[in-house]
Amino acid sequence: MSAPAYCDQCGEPDTRGDHVGCHARRDLEPPRYCPACRRRMVVQVLPRGWSARCVEHGTRTSAG
Repeated sequence: MSAPAYCDQCGEPDTRGDHVGCHARRDLEPPRYCPACRRRMVVQVLPRGWSARCVEHGTRTSAG
């Protein structure tokens, strides 16, 4: 995947705003939007991590 065009927390373009709150949430929460296409992802939170799936770009998972 190329460089993210959209914030994975709020879905806004990375170039719009500072996303300070989004960076803080990223440490605790899974991504909600696909950084490549801005689609809302299907997120599953499990006791040992999470998975987030975009219908166009596939699945991302946590390291845990």
